[in-house]
Amino acid sequence: PALVQALRLDGVITLVDGVNGAATLDNHVEAVKQAAVADRIVLTKTDLAEASDAEALRARLHQINPSVVLLDVNDPATGAASLFDCGLYNPETKSADVRRWLGEEAAHDHHHHDDGHDHAPHHHDHRHDGRVRSHSLVHDGPVPFSAIEMFLDLLRSTHGEKLLRMKGVIELQEDPSRPLVIHGVQKILHPPARLPSWPDGRRGTRLVLITLDMPEDYVQRLFSAFTNKPSIDTPDRAALEANPLAIAGL
Repeated sequence: PALVQALRLDGVITLVDGVNGAATLDNHVEAVKQAAVADRIVLTKTDLAEASDAEALRARLHQINPSVVLLDVNDPATGAASLFDCGLYNPETKSADVRRWLGEEAAHDHHHHDDGHDHAPHHHDHRHDGRVRSHSLVHDGPVPFSAIEMFLDLLRSTHGEKLLRMKGVIELQEDPSRPLVIHGVQKILHPPARLPSWPDGRRGTRLVLITLDMPEDYVQRLFSAFTNKPSIDTPDRAALEANPLAIAGL
């Protein structure tokens, strides 16, 4: 308890072996999960790998995690300082940088500018990579705290083992002038924090979730229901509060 009060999670750092990384991703889904949740990936042994293999590994890691920052231990520009300041606070602007923290620009590029080609060598078996998905959820306007709380509780209780990472900035109906920041890694949801004001002037609720083997549209349908914008043949928030099993896929 004392550490929780004194420390906060700044970010997640994953090391990837530049020689054996591709094979590890092929053979171990846990490795794919670790790459998917990382804020920084540090590549090692790239000086021992073929240049084409190292480049293919970088491309593959960006496919798994579009917003990740890739660092190379053999790059002189990579130092200890590169491992810090992964969180919401931007030390250069001395303010909260929501877009950078949520990885919104990288996610936009990944979803809308993907050329559809496989950049990795054809002999690699990428059977685990497609199991990881990134979900970007946006709602304009304030949301009741009870709705967000139940959305997260239901998601974690029904598919907690499939929820790898979660970040979000929420406009609460109870106090819309002060955004609520939430951050979770797998089943651990860190204590929410409040910002004094909206740092980028853009209000609304923005959540980014990274999941493994989650039903494709389940997250969006659940979020839409709790923000009272249910899709056709989907229950609204009141129906879900009365019966949490009302959405198929639970």
